[in-house]
Order: sequence, then C-alpha cells, then structure tokens
Amino acid sequence: MFGDLFEEDFSFISNNHCGKGKKSKPRESEPPAPRDFTNLSGIKNQGGTCYLNSLLQTLLFTPEFREALFSLGPEELGTLDDSRKPDAKVRIIPLQLQRLFAQLLLLDQQAASTTDLTESFGWSSHEEMRQHDVQELNRILFSALETSLVGTSGHDLINRLYHGIVVNQIVCKECKNISERQEDFLDLTVAVKGVAGLEEALWNMYVEEEYFENDNLYRCGACDKLVEASKSAKLRKLPPFLTVSLLRFNFDFEKCERYKETSCYTFPIQINLRPFCEQTEMDDSEYMYELFSVIIHKGGCYGGHYHVYIRDVDELGNWQLQEEEGGLLKEKVLRDTENAKETENPLAVLKGILSEEEAKQIAVDQLGQKLLEKKGVSWNKKYRKQYGALRKYLQNHPQIFQLSPDGNKVGLKETHKLLIKLDSHGQNLQSPSQKNDVQWNCEKNSSRPGAASAGCHWFDLNDSKVQPIKEKDIEKQFQGKESAYMLFYRKAQLKRPPEARGNPRYQIPEHLLNEMNAANTELQKKRAECDSANNGIDLHLHLSCCYKFHNGALHPALSWKESVVDLTIDRRKTLGDLRQAVFQMLESWEGDMVLSMAKPLPAGLHLYQVLDGDELTLDGIGLADGADIFVWNGKEVGGTKVLTGPEHEPVVLNVLRLAEHNEGSKGQHFSEAQLVFSCSTSLGQLHSDLAPAGGIILRNGSGADTEAKNWEVFHEEDMKETVRSVGLKDGCSVLILDSHDQSFVNVASGNLTAFTYDISWLQVKNFCGVEEEEKHVKITATIETVMSDIKMKAIRELQLEEELANESCLRPVSGSGKLLSPVPEDYTVKEAELKMGSLLGLCRGKAPTSTQLFLYFMVGSDQNCSPEMEIVVEETASVRECLSLMLEKSGLSGDSWHLRRLDWCYEAGEALSQENATLKELNVCRGDTLVITEGKLPEKGFLKIPIWWLKPSSHKKHGEHAQDQVNGITWKMEALQVSAAAAPAEPIHPGLDLCYAGRIEIAGEASLEDLKMQALTLPCCQEQVVPLPSFLRAWTMDSKRPGKLLRDNKRRLSDYRLGARVEICIEPLQEEENLGPQELLLRVQMGIPGERDYSDSRDLVWDISKECTAWALRQRVASHYCLPVDKIEIAKYFPERFEWLPISSWTQQISKRKRRKKQESLQSAPYHLKDGDIIGVKNLLLDDTKDFSTVRDDMGKEKQRQLALEKRKSRQERVQDPFFPEEKLPMKPRKPEVALSINVGVFR
Repeated sequence: MFGDLFEEDFSFISNNHCGKGKKSKPRESEPPAPRDFTNLSGIKNQGGTCYLNSLLQTLLFTPEFREALFSLGPEELGTLDDSRKPDAKVRIIPLQLQRLFAQLLLLDQQAASTTDLTESFGWSSHEEMRQHDVQELNRILFSALETSLVGTSGHDLINRLYHGIVVNQIVCKECKNISERQEDFLDLTVAVKGVAGLEEALWNMYVEEEYFENDNLYRCGACDKLVEASKSAKLRKLPPFLTVSLLRFNFDFEKCERYKETSCYTFPIQINLRPFCEQTEMDDSEYMYELFSVIIHKGGCYGGHYHVYIRDVDELGNWQLQEEEGGLLKEKVLRDTENAKETENPLAVLKGILSEEEAKQIAVDQLGQKLLEKKGVSWNKKYRKQYGALRKYLQNHPQIFQLSPDGNKVGLKETHKLLIKLDSHGQNLQSPSQKNDVQWNCEKNSSRPGAASAGCHWFDLNDSKVQPIKEKDIEKQFQGKESAYMLFYRKAQLKRPPEARGNPRYQIPEHLLNEMNAANTELQKKRAECDSANNGIDLHLHLSCCYKFHNGALHPALSWKESVVDLTIDRRKTLGDLRQAVFQMLESWEGDMVLSMAKPLPAGLHLYQVLDGDELTLDGIGLADGADIFVWNGKEVGGTKVLTGPEHEPVVLNVLRLAEHNEGSKGQHFSEAQLVFSCSTSLGQLHSDLAPAGGIILRNGSGADTEAKNWEVFHEEDMKETVRSVGLKDGCSVLILDSHDQSFVNVASGNLTAFTYDISWLQVKNFCGVEEEEKHVKITATIETVMSDIKMKAIRELQLEEELANESCLRPVSGSGKLLSPVPEDYTVKEAELKMGSLLGLCRGKAPTSTQLFLYFMVGSDQNCSPEMEIVVEETASVRECLSLMLEKSGLSGDSWHLRRLDWCYEAGEALSQENATLKELNVCRGDTLVITEGKLPEKGFLKIPIWWLKPSSHKKHGEHAQDQVNGITWKMEALQVSAAAAPAEPIHPGLDLCYAGRIEIAGEASLEDLKMQALTLPCCQEQVVPLPSFLRAWTMDSKRPGKLLRDNKRRLSDYRLGARVEICIEPLQEEENLGPQELLLRVQMGIPGERDYSDSRDLVWDISKECTAWALRQRVASHYCLPVDKIEIAKYFPERFEWLPISSWTQQISKRKRRKKQESLQSAPYHLKDGDIIGVKNLLLDDTKDFSTVRDDMGKEKQRQLALEKRKSRQERVQDPFFPEEKLPMKPRKPEVALSINVGVFR
C-alpha cells in the first residue's frame, strides 16, 4: 500500500570501540544474552524489520493462532531437512514460523532472529533493510499462509480465526425491496481524520445511513425506475479475533504531499459490537471483545519505527513494575504535588540553578539561558506577566540573591547556599529507606489490594527490548507522532485452559521441544566458555635476564619476542596466584622475585610501581588485558641500577641544528638527531649538553612540521625548570642555534623569524634571451618572499644586466609549457599561490600592478585560425575601452565587433553586453580569456534566437534503429550537442529529423508570424516550400526536445516571455493550422497488434474548453480512429523515464455525500497533459495486451539503471574518501517505493 514508506532511523548505532587494554572479540563469537527479568524474548531487527517483528509478536501472543500452527505436524508440512530435495513438497513458511515461535517461547536468549523466516519469504538483504507498512504485511502474510496450508488440516486457519462478513444493503423507499452485497474481511479499515475514536468510526460505517434522493436517485431493480432509497452496512459475521487498521496516513491534494494524522483517536480496552451487527438478539458475551495488542508507529509519514503493546493472555512473562506500597503511594502523590508547586515558584527554580553553579556569580543573561534549558520555557513567557522582568525580580529579593555593583552578575548569598546543601544531605539520608520500600517481586505485587487481575499484564515489545507497562500507558498512544496504528481484539468469551497459564511448553510438538532443549544446553556451554574467555587476561612478562639498561631505558638483549613470555590468567585470581604461576614457569629462578608494572615508551621499557598485596585480586589492583610486567630482583638489571617511577620517565627529543645550504633538496637545510633525557633533567643541564658557548635553545612543543611562530627561545630564567615542567614530551623538537645562526631570531620577542622547513626554492627560466636553450636557476625563498626580490636574485644568478629589472616580469609556466599570467611584483609567494619548486619564466615586459588585469584574447573561438594574444588593462577600464585596445593590437577596425567570455568548451560563450560596465564589475579576473566576435550586440529589446528545423518523421520498420526512435518521432542527440554558434548551416546528416538552421535577430515587439517569416530566410529552410506562416508550427526547445507550443501568429514575442537563452524549433505542416487557446495538440499512435511497436504518430487536436477528463479524451481518440470507446485503451508516454501511464476512466453510482464536485483534470497530477504529449492507443478488438512499453523502453530503463548504479558506486567511493569534506556530501535521497511480496510454493 505504502511501499517502503517508513524508513527506520539508526543514527543511535555507533561503532563499538574497544577500551584501552581490552581485547577486541568478534560479536559473532559471543553467545546471545539470556532473557531479562520479564522472561520474554524479543526479536532482532535485521535493519528495517521492526514492522515484521511487531506483527510476529502479536501472532505469538494469540494463543489460538499459535496452537493451531503447532498442531500441524511433519506428516503434513514436511521437514526442513527435506527442503533441499528436488521433488519434496515442503511448506517452508509455516515450518519456519513454528520454529521461530518455539524459540521465542523456550530458547533462553534475549532476542530471536528472523533470518530463516525472511529467507523462506524469498527476501534478499535489500528487502530486510527496507521498511514497509505493517497493515500491508498483515494481509500479505495471511495470504502466504493460506496458500502454504492448502491441502492440510490447517487450510482454514486464517478464515477460522480472522474471517468476518460485512453486508451492504440498499432499501427501496417505494417497494421496500432490499438489494444486498456481502464482503469478506480479515481486518477492518477505519478512518482517523475527523473522527474522535474507534466507536464513532464504527458508528459512521455501520449505523448511519446514506440516502439517495432529489437529483441523486437509485434505480431499483424491482420497480425498474429511479427511486429514493437508503444505503447502510452491517457486520453479519464476527470473527474470534478482530483486527482494526487505522488510516493514520493521508494525502494532502493541495500540497501534493503525504502527512500523518496525529490527532487524538481513542479506543476502548473492551468494546461491545452489538450496535454494529445485523443480528442483535444473541447474548452480550457474543459481542464483547477485549483489546490484547496495539501496534504503534513512531515518526512521520516518511520515516519511523514500529513497536507493540501486548497483553500476556497466558501469563508467560514475569511482570515486575517498580511501584511503592499503597500507604506510601498517597504520600508520594502529595509530595509530588508539593514539588510541582515549588517548581512553579520562580524563587525555588532560580535558587536551584544558582546552587549548582561552581562560580560564585554568573551573568544575569546566562541565568535566563539556564532557566530556558532547564524548564524548556523562557522567563518572559512563563513568569514575566506575574513577577516582572528577571533583573527586577532579583533586585526585589536582596536577602537571597547577591547582585554585582553593575547589576550584570548574580549569585546566592552564603547562608542560602548552606541551607540548600543541608537540605540535599537530608534527602540523601532518607533515600535508602525509601528504596527499601520499593517492591520488585511479582508475587508481592499480585497479592496487593487493587492489583491487576490474571492475564491483564501488558508488555512493550520493541524489537530486542521487552519491558512491562501499565494498562493506562495505552492511553498515551491515542495521539501524537507516536500513536496506535493497528488494534487487535479477541472475543471475551474465549477462555484459556488452566494448564496453559504460565506454561510456555503447552501444545508445542515433541520434535521442537527436543530441538529447543538441545539448543539451550549448547547455549549454556557457550556462555560458560565465553565467561571464562571474558575474564581471562593476557599478561606480558618481561624477564630481567633478557634485558640490559642503556640510554636511560631497558632494552632487550635479543629480540622483543624472545625476551617476553605471555601468561593467561583469570582476572578474578589474586596477586599471590600470579606470583605462584610465574614461579612455576621460571623453575630456575633464584633469590627474591619482584613484579613491577612496566610500560614500553619510545625510549625503551620503563618501570613503575611494584605490585604488592598478594591477597588482592588482579582486577582490584588494576591489571588490564595486555599489561606489561617486569620480573626482576627489585634493585638492578645486568649490574646497572634502574631508576623507576613516573619522575624518571625517559623522553626522546628531536635535536635540530642548522646545516649548510643545499639548493638541490627541499627542506634538508638542517641536521636532526634523536637523544634521550630523563624528564627530571633541568634545562641548564640540557643546555650544557647540547648548546655550544653562546648558543641558544628553541623549543617547538607541537612537533617538527609547524610554523615558525610556534618556536620560542629558552631564556636564562628557564634554566632551573625540568624537561617535564616546560612541557617537553616524546617527539618534541628543540633547535640549537650557534651564535652566527641567531640572525633568524627576534631577540625582543624570542620568536624564530623564518622556520627552516619553509626555506625552499623556485626555478626561474630565462625567456629574455635569443638562445635556443634557455638557462634556468634555482632561487632560495620562503612563502613570505616578495616576487620582486626573487626576480632580482634570478637576474643576478643568470648574470643578466641590472637594467632588465625594469623591463621584465615573472610568469608561471604550466605543465604543458604555456606561459601563464605575470605575477604582480608586490605579491609574496603565498599571495601569488605558487607552490615551492614551481617553474617561473623571466620574460620581457612589465608585470601588471595589483590594479591591472592580464588577459588573453583571440579573434573567433577557433584557435587554429586565430592565435591567442595577450594584453594588460586596468580593471577599471570599461568593456568598450578593452575591446578598442584589443582590436588595435590585433589590427582590426570597424565597430561591428563585441566581446564574449570563453566557456568551458573553449567556445564563445556569454556576451559582455554591458559595454559601459568596468571589467571589475563584470568579475573579469586575471588570466581570463575573451573572444572578439564579429557582429554587433543586439540592441536593447532585440533577441538573438537559435532556430532548429524539425523535418517530417520518416517511418522506420520495427526493430530498425530502435535506440534512436522515440515512438515514431526521432530526436538526434548528436545534433543537439552541437553548439549553436558553431553549428553548420546544413543538416549534419541527411537522415536527421531535427537539425540546426542558424540564428536570427529579431525585435521583441515583432510577432510570431514575423519570426516564422524570418526563419524561412535561413539557408537550411529555403529548400522548404511553405505557402504561409500558418503552415509552420513553432515550439520552444526544452530539455533537447520540443517543449511549449507557441500559439497565435499575431502575438508579440515579448508577450511569450521567452528569455535571453530561448531556442525555437520550427515544424512544417501539410495544412494550415491556427490553434485556439482551449485546443490541445496531442500526437497519437496506434499499437501494432502482436508487436511491441507503434505505427506513425498522427496529430490530434482536442478541444478541452468543456472538460479535460479521461473519459472525454477516450471519446475523442475513439472517434479519431472510428472505434467503440470501450474497445480502446490509452496511455501517456513519459520519454524521460521511458514509462507509459495508462489513462483509465470508470464510472460508478455513488451517494450525494461522497460525490466529487469536480472531476480531476488530465492537466493536473499525475498526467500533466500538455501540447506535444505522445498518447499510445491499443485496439482491444485486435490486441488484448495492455502492455504499452516498447523494446526501446526496455533498453532505456536498463541504461538508466546502469547509470544509477555507477552514480551510487561513485558516491560510495566519495563517502569513503577521508579527504572528501563531509559538508559537501549529497543529501540522502528518499528511497523508491517497492511493493511488499512473499514468495510461496504451489501446494495444490
């Protein structure tokens, strides 16, 4: 019904990252969690199957359905083991449903899986991820079960439990003749919009009568004439289980969008259906129904989630709800009332907010914001009317609030802070006694006065989660975004046998009992193994005999692998157990054994605290999985004393020194060494060890690749600090500068002026000489070096004359060797956007200033005919002045020229029509290319319109060039891809139906007739013999095909509002045509019987002044082909989707109350009929197939599908790219609606 209307939101699911020191174990290896205190099992969500889970739980808690399904044995259904045999008829769906129900009842797991069941449905992983409508699933699943159970004793299972009958009656007022029609139902669909509740909806459907009178009479079969009559409906047969589907989702025809009806809709726990039944003489118990399941939808019409409230009829679950005893319940109500009053008092609210603040005072505006966050409503909305402005209210209570002198900050006085603290402690002292009064035992709850009666306990089953609820919680689902969607009632007279109560094994077949027992045994075994594995930790024992101490840390004498012994032990054991296990592993150990925590650092292995307290557990002393433990005597390693603890941690520092300048390699102007120091080493000691006399040390705490501004000098007063106290850590860099290198340092600020990593080089090539091989040199520079300095260095390195500096410029050289726009000399390397190592050309000519533009230009867009030239102009120059300079430089004269931009196809594009505007105002940038185009710009009010010529279509045989033909009318895409400016005057190919004719220039005040006459003067059109303009039809071009039809030859072009980029298509006609405003031009084509093809299209003019309905169009098409109206079928073609939409019309006798005032027009949704639309026609006398599609449609859809797959693949690659900015990702498209289906075998 709604397809995959509901898309589930899983934004709350996150990756389960392992914590520090935890082993990552695959979730598949862990057994499922056991059932919680409710003793009921949920169902896992496969991605979008919450709708399926809710319905399956409802069927499970329908004991009569469950037991009827279990009564079908293997002799009728077959077995799952035989399902792979080719000749075996195994009814897989009921078998998998039996197995799932047995798991939900007996298997000790928190949630069961529906994977096997959905596989029996024939669903793929895509179907399991797609959300569907639960009402639709209910009907389809019942149909699949009926088909699966054909030929078994359960063939009538669905009808026996859910089948009911509605009778519709029409009573003649004259002869009292009753005409009736029966309708079967498995569920009742009732309206929600405009109805207060279920009883009112049933009253409207089965009590109120509709009357045929006045102009809306009924033809009585007995009277054989139109008479007054009444129409009504009644329930003739009631099923044992009544399913009610609520129409929550509607369509707004004005906004053309779906919406969810969230208004209040009540439904009773018990309902008497006597008023709605045809027979009312039976006992009341025959009509009484009790609610036992409510499927709830949370969300909107385009996304949401399903869960279900279910009454535990057989008391299979353990209903434990946290409640207080009756005596304390009244106290709690009174206390809550007092708290509510206190909450409404702004004094208490403000005191509570200020008491939670750590600062003594906060801003008054901040207090107002915190009030909004806590209460969800601002001060002005809730309190201002009664108490005045917030600041004034604070000033009126000086005994409580203390304001700052300027009145902008506020805090609580000390006495009130103390009172609030004492009050909170007093409440905490009372809380244990209150907690002791809370009852969690279901037996105690049930023995309470006023406890719920047997079988009345309700549970909320939300996929894997199951929790108890109260019956009154159902009222919360009457309205809102989370509201009831399906209701399930059972007859009150249906009683359960005593042996079924609390017995989940009741009526389950023996083979399923054995299977579940074996599965539970296996689960217990796996849980025991998993418990042992989860509590086992792996420890890495480092043996002192395999280590030596040097360079401030411990290092293995051999390899790490040979120096470490792995030991697995239960974390619940004690340190004494660990010590004993180590002694057993190391039988040759002599003397004392000390176990110390160790940690691998970049400098090596370092030791920390000694493990003491043999009676403590390993978990208690903080030993985590993967911990490193050093086994030694506690004094020395290899004869060397080892300093332990965090105060002696070794730190690895990168020590940098400036090296000799090396032009050939970027970023290698320093030497680097890694040295180890204790974190307690003083900077004075570090200075004496590293820096020579007069040298200085600079630090960069962020690492090596940082900007110069992060480097700071260690001053004399810092020398008493330690390595740790100044923030030097592993990987930090220090720079050692000798006295002659200190020119890089600004002594006043203590900062480095140029960081060595930024010192790189640029290549400069000499283009000023006449030699065949130009010389090039490398110039050292930083990103802040000015271009004029680079030019002067290059002139000196190239040994050129100094005078050349005033007559030359630097131009970047592209990868293809092209000289790009010169760089202004006052730019830095960074402002010029040059990469280090780039190649620059030293060329003759002055560089443009920052207010000048360097432009390329050419005459015409053909680069082979016109070379590209260069020019420097002021950015404040007008377009006319720029054109004049370019014409002068290119040697052209005259005033019949204009400028255009070069588009991305390297062709003349947009014209610079505002000749008096400056280049800066038109966003002409440095390095742009302009095209000098012949011809004046059209004057204001004139249009330059490209003209296309549509020749009569030539008929093609079926299957010939199917990919080029659109049902009799051919558009050649190759022709449309040719630029209008560069298109040849003649057709590109003689067989083309649509070809470019040329451009015309015409005034906007000219008429459509003038345009047609001027189009006939184009060379391509002069071959055609056209007596009058009325023998031509004019279309605008839309999406590379004829779009809007232009009517009325005398109408001015400006009245059509064509726009500056319009293109016109001219179609020659065989006869004169003058279409009126109420005449629609359609192209109709008759289907060829027995073939998926159509004959040539014909023009059909249809007068829609009276009506534009499907019935009227069928009559017009039938008269055009001289066929009976009921012997044709018609459909509109959508070429962009390669789809046909049948245009059906049907009539029925409806009451005056439900009659539409106006029939839907074909010009509105979904047909949007317009001029030029293609209408396919099927002659049912010769061809009874109603498939309008052609071979070309299949090919087009397949091509669209391939393109969509490629686009989706490309989008996935972009999403997985870590460098693709997240904010530029496309919005998630709404999924297409797909019909729900279940595949069932044939068992007849």
